[in-house]
Amino acid sequence: MGEAPAFIADDLHTSFSNGLHLKLNEFETATVIGNKTYVIGGINDPTSTGVRIFNKSTGNWVIPTILGTKPKAFKGHSTILLNKDRILIIKTNSKSNDSIWFLEVDTQFVEDQKKKFETEVVAWSKGVIGDAERPIVISGPSGVGKGTLINMLMKEFPSMFGFSVSHTTRAPREKEENGVHYHFTNRSVMEEEIKAGKFLEFAAVHGNLYGTSVEAVEVVADAGKRCILDIDVQGARSVRASSLEAIFVFICPPSFEELEKRLRERGTETEEQIQKRLRNAKAELEQGKSSGLFDHVLVNDDLEACYERLKKILGLDGSSDATLKTQTEVFDLPMDFSLSKINEKILINSGIDERRIVLDLSSMKGGAPGRTRGLCMYTTGN
Repeated sequence: MGEAPAFIADDLHTSFSNGLHLKLNEFETATVIGNKTYVIGGINDPTSTGVRIFNKSTGNWVIPTILGTKPKAFKGHSTILLNKDRILIIKTNSKSNDSIWFLEVDTQFVEDQKKKFETEVVAWSKGVIGDAERPIVISGPSGVGKGTLINMLMKEFPSMFGFSVSHTTRAPREKEENGVHYHFTNRSVMEEEIKAGKFLEFAAVHGNLYGTSVEAVEVVADAGKRCILDIDVQGARSVRASSLEAIFVFICPPSFEELEKRLRERGTETEEQIQKRLRNAKAELEQGKSSGLFDHVLVNDDLEACYERLKKILGLDGSSDATLKTQTEVFDLPMDFSLSKINEKILINSGIDERRIVLDLSSMKGGAPGRTRGLCMYTTGN
């Protein structure tokens, strides 16, 4: 069965050249990939962003499990198939910074989730104009000074770095705000999202779950900042196995004896707590130096020297002018347009004026369950 182009339904019935005849609602689009037709939007609601799949082999409709960050409801949109593994959705009458979305139907992430859920799976990913610097994962045993190094980065580059807000299943404490101190959620919801691959790392602590979601890291990048993750070696290993492209840095002491000295000089823990931290530190030091986990290992023998080495790794020259690689121009997309594809460029042809918008996908990276970044959009003509 050959491919048919995506389209917006003009009426309730649409036929393909290959004989397939579907009943569609207004504002729905359909894209054929092999024996499956992916219909986007319009399930009992013309402003829905639902997805349904028609399998020609069985003659049945399937409602898939939908993962990723789902776009807000929209009416007009056009779609075009990319490489048989994802569908590009461009919203009409929208701003350029919220017009591009991808529905992944056969990417590696979707294939992995199909095996877990044992059902049809699709995943949304928002398209982001421009790029962002890779997040930084910093690990090291307690007392090694990683918190001090992170504070030095935040102080010198206050507008460049940010922290993700973690999720937890414990109840909020007094004066804690949801979305500020933690994203407070219930255990069943978090377990389901962990199963769906929405978490980079998680751990059970005193009967409660704590974790870092992909979305929490992406939100920091959306705000124009570079996310810093201060997590233990186990968490770093989970992030390394995820889809997140990060820089992994391990901070270690000049010697185990020096680490014990620093822990004792803090004077904040009992002897029992110190011994527990030392046991954990020994295991982390062994794992931290293991092959393939961390990109860089820094010995914090001299704080200022270690900080300068960290800045060099991150491509910082000490100037506060360093910025993320983002495209700031925002413009309106027309209400009426058609799509065409030439190599890795999508041409958005306005039906109202001679203006043409070009979406360049040549530097596209990432995808569900996070963002699809590295896109470039610009206008030509009048």
